[in-house]
Amino acid sequence: MLKNVEHMDVGKQTIIVGVRFQKVGKIYHFDARTCPDIRVGDFAVVETSRGRQVGEVIAFIPDPPPPPDGVWKTIQRKATPRDLVLRQIYQKKEIEVVIHCREKAKELCYQGLKIAAAEFSFDGEKLAILYSSEAEGKIDLKKLRNAIQRLYPKVTIEWRQIGPRDVAKLMGGLGACGLENRCCSQFLTEFSPISIKMAKEQGISLTPTEITGMCGRLRCCLVYEYEQYVEARKQLPKRGKQVVTPQGEGKVVDVYPLKLAVVVEFPSGIQQEYPVGQIEPWEELQALKKKAQSPCQADENGGCACGK
Repeated sequence: MLKNVEHMDVGKQTIIVGVRFQKVGKIYHFDARTCPDIRVGDFAVVETSRGRQVGEVIAFIPDPPPPPDGVWKTIQRKATPRDLVLRQIYQKKEIEVVIHCREKAKELCYQGLKIAAAEFSFDGEKLAILYSSEAEGKIDLKKLRNAIQRLYPKVTIEWRQIGPRDVAKLMGGLGACGLENRCCSQFLTEFSPISIKMAKEQGISLTPTEITGMCGRLRCCLVYEYEQYVEARKQLPKRGKQVVTPQGEGKVVDVYPLKLAVVVEFPSGIQQEYPVGQIEPWEELQALKKKAQSPCQADENGGCACGK
């Protein structure tokens, strides 16, 4: 749970803070003991697996999970105005790197290769180039790697392949539903597993254009209400089931999970909507009637088990 407080007296106690490196990115945890005056909203310099980075302190974490590597990485120091200016300078150079990579890829005749973004470390010593490929299997980037390394000889370059959803998140733009900005670019920090079952459970058309996002994968929004639909359907009869209503027996022809209601069709052809509280499963009622009409069974002494 994230605690959005402006300041916390860390002293010698281990205080974990959440740091984010991108506007809509994953939150990473760091030990803030080295910065007793750290506040939410401050920028801090930290050491990561991708070099030194500058990130924004999003929150204090009062009950953090165990550290992934057995020990928390510490915040080195608060970022200075000079650090933030240096970060902006390298962010502007990232666009230049992407342009050079795309030009070289075209020159070297790479087919189906998409250079999505480039990310410099805070001090410019490391550079990560993010790409995706439409080709099956691993693509040989040796020629492109060598060409780009010659352009930036003093920088350690890492080439990292990302998936279609990550590309869509980086590119941004109009969502398939018409939203001005895609969900992944607005607030999704991580991608949840999504299956076709989620669309079926919610009664959504399985037409590809209806359930596919701009990334070409199943839409992230399919997971938003999935659990509510699953819980609601547990309380409702399925289509085709016989039920008993205040107006008599009929068959369920449609189900409205979020309304906790069903549409029942009577033998006359008339259809009517009923909330779940006004219907009874026909099979259960029949079973209860049979049980009530069945003769009493004898007990161990030969008498009636019901006591008669």
